[in-house]
Amino acid sequence: MRYVFKILTGALVTIIIVSCTREWDEIAISSPDYRLQLIFNLEYGGVPYYKLNRNGSPVIRKSALGFVLNEMDDLDSNFILADNKIGEFNETWEQPWGEVREIENKYHELTVFLKEKSGLERKLNITFRLYNDGLGFRYEFPEQDNLKEFQVIDEKTQFITKANENAWWIPAYRRERYEYVHKKTSLAEMDTVHTPLTIETKDGLYLCIHEAALYDYPSMTIFRTDTNILACDLVPWKNGIKAYVKTPFNSPWRTIAVGEKPADLITNYLILNLNDTSKIEDVSWIEPAKYIGIWWMMHLGISTWESGPKHGATTENAIKYIDFAAKHGIKGVLVEGWNQGWDREWLDDGRVFSFTEAYPDFNLEKVVEYANSKGVEIVGHHETYGAHLNYEDQMEDAYKYYHDLGIRYLKTGYVSDKLEKDEWHHGQAGVRHYQNTVEMAAKYRIMMDIHEPVKDCGLRRTWPNLMTREGARGMEYNVWGGEGGNAPSHVPVLVFTRMLASPMDYTPGIFEMMLPSRPNNQVNTTLAKQLAYYVVIYSPLQMAADLPENYEGNPAFKFIEDVVCDWEDTKALDGEIGEFVTIVRKDRNSNDWYLGSITNEEPRQLAYSLKFLDKDIQYIAQIYADGKDADWKTNPYSINIYDKIVTSKDSIQVYLAPGGGQAIRFVAEKVVEEEE
Repeated sequence: MRYVFKILTGALVTIIIVSCTREWDEIAISSPDYRLQLIFNLEYGGVPYYKLNRNGSPVIRKSALGFVLNEMDDLDSNFILADNKIGEFNETWEQPWGEVREIENKYHELTVFLKEKSGLERKLNITFRLYNDGLGFRYEFPEQDNLKEFQVIDEKTQFITKANENAWWIPAYRRERYEYVHKKTSLAEMDTVHTPLTIETKDGLYLCIHEAALYDYPSMTIFRTDTNILACDLVPWKNGIKAYVKTPFNSPWRTIAVGEKPADLITNYLILNLNDTSKIEDVSWIEPAKYIGIWWMMHLGISTWESGPKHGATTENAIKYIDFAAKHGIKGVLVEGWNQGWDREWLDDGRVFSFTEAYPDFNLEKVVEYANSKGVEIVGHHETYGAHLNYEDQMEDAYKYYHDLGIRYLKTGYVSDKLEKDEWHHGQAGVRHYQNTVEMAAKYRIMMDIHEPVKDCGLRRTWPNLMTREGARGMEYNVWGGEGGNAPSHVPVLVFTRMLASPMDYTPGIFEMMLPSRPNNQVNTTLAKQLAYYVVIYSPLQMAADLPENYEGNPAFKFIEDVVCDWEDTKALDGEIGEFVTIVRKDRNSNDWYLGSITNEEPRQLAYSLKFLDKDIQYIAQIYADGKDADWKTNPYSINIYDKIVTSKDSIQVYLAPGGGQAIRFVAEKVVEEEE
């Protein structure tokens, strides 16, 4: 056996090729900073594997690649390495909106061109992109005579960790889709789970396994086949087929984010970088916004979605909300339950919904006209109850109707166990449908907020009108969740799991925590924590979810009036999964910064340097802190609001009550001269 080592001059990519009497057997590349190493193996029998090391130590041990096909020979062995290609890439690209304006996209790349040694000699390429903070790889099926159409029974991709690590996870294949409380267990105790899957290794690293650029393919869940052997499990069609594929075709990227501490995962942009650039040339109409809406009152039982004496979506109610929004500088008003179909047995058959016909007590045209006169926009709403074919039959008419009225924001919903009672939301059928809605919305210049979605995989880079999603156990579970509401630790877990995938419409801003109409439930936070959510939970469409009467006259509401939802920069200062997290963000359109810090049931006293502030500016820190006697369970309303003059040379103390939080707006006041 002879070993050949090659270095691509100028590309900073190390290629190791091991040669013997067989074809090339092993190729390795490093990340731009040389800390991560990706090794591709083609072993005896032409079986492909990959490994991921960090500083020479395993992160992902030798793991399988390939496919099991229906009524065809599998694509998991009998390969030779026909060729390989290496390279590097480095750019900085600008988001039209986002948690940061500019993102560095710097990686080293390896593509292996595999070909069956005998038989049909089918071709399969695998591309690996290695970043300083993670790996992405995908399968590429080129156009070829002997593989035009095929059915995937299984994808054999594995993620074999070094040991029986700890993980935070929610179960897959359950009725409520992604709306579960995360569990922390060892991998050996883990169920089949959704991604993002966050892992803490015994070496002190933090990993997040997910995927990017999910198109026309089922989403990936993770199935544990042994203690630390994790395998890709594609969500099937009802007939058991996982995916129907036509060549040429690229699979989604399988992604592994790597961080030295939990906060590193928050500002990891691997998933966005692996998506294509925007397909929408003119993005000037896509605007982040805050909104209120006719929504929380229905969860409280004060009003109903269906028509009748308690109907919430009336013209009269909409005008009241529009007046409140205009008074307080809130851009949008959501109206749920305005359209025909809520009265009938929609929970048995979602096909009853019409998306253009309003109830008699709601005049959409009049409401839009009144909103326009007040400088407010209406956020449209379409609930499908998973009858996605009925929705697609009406979709273009409904979107054109909104477009003609000037409605630019749309919230959709799929409150059902399965689509058409047959197919999983996150199978290939669902992925196709949700993509259809986004592309149709782009045609009519509509921005999307999807509830009960398929998980996000960074598609907002390619389709920036896809602004936010739910996809987790949200605020409404505090009202009717059987466990008495979301625990104080819930969001400190979501930040390091669900929110690593995309923006989330968590619907924060609840000021009445005790819920008089639901005496057995409570919103398990302090008032200051609800304010901190606007910084901690990133969403370009951010709701002030409570009733207007709970905001009027409350000085804490000023933070919701002031806080923005489009950012120049984001820094995760600190955090531990399920314990606490502190994040700061800079306004994209001013020099103001915002801080949000939240904790679980435990009180905390934290201290942070303000070196993230601009060095030549003096700021007024407008602080919304838990009161000394604040407690999520016994006294959630105690809040201390005060101002303090600070600069980047200062530090700040952050007190978090049990179940509490703190929100700060740093208002850029004046330029200060540096001392010589």
